[in-house]
Amino acid sequence: MTKTCLAIRHVAFEDLGLLGPLVSARGYDIRYHDAGIDAFEADTLVAPDLVIVLGGPIGVYETDAYPFIPGEIAAVAARLKADKPMLGICLGAQMMATALGARVAPGPLKEVGWAPLTLSEAGRTSVLAPLGTSPVLHWHGDNCELPAGCRCLASTPHCPVQAFERIPSQLALQFHLETEPPRFEAWLVGHTVELAKAGRDPRDLREQARTVGPKVRELGRGVLAAWLDSVSKAAA
Repeated sequence: MTKTCLAIRHVAFEDLGLLGPLVSARGYDIRYHDAGIDAFEADTLVAPDLVIVLGGPIGVYETDAYPFIPGEIAAVAARLKADKPMLGICLGAQMMATALGARVAPGPLKEVGWAPLTLSEAGRTSVLAPLGTSPVLHWHGDNCELPAGCRCLASTPHCPVQAFERIPSQLALQFHLETEPPRFEAWLVGHTVELAKAGRDPRDLREQARTVGPKVRELGRGVLAAWLDSVSKAAA
């Protein structure tokens, strides 16, 4: 029987990226659920074997402007409560934190570009361990508190919770490991207004993608593959 993976997408260019082939190779049938277009019911995220909540340029607290957000948070909460595998990336991580009762709010500055993490003691024994001090792609302005009962796996000076897990099969990453360097131009075009507001030059980010991106891609691929394998092993 085919396993199912439901990916929650908020903008078209922030898709599964390199996660797509990794997920398919492990026997999952992938389907996208477009937030704001496809409705969230109470059990939307409970049935799939795997759920991945992707990033996007909005805040979980912008519920008046984007009325689908409460329904998405409720669906994420139901998935978490069911103890079923879930990966949250950037906005997806903030959805998970909110669903677990933690506060999400604008941080002191926008982190945009490649920069290293500091792994916690728990992080150094987790699937994130291979990242070490290598740079990863940051693209967020909001920070989340650590939800009760969760372990912080990584931080940066301006973002104390860069990654956390509730259980090993429920992982939240504020940063991006899934981005494909050859497709990075879509990010620069899609986020042009955000980049201008943050004072970031797309030429600098394009150069980072060229020089740093390929190595980070291979590290990210290894980390995400290891997490997917741990999920499969736990389900066996």
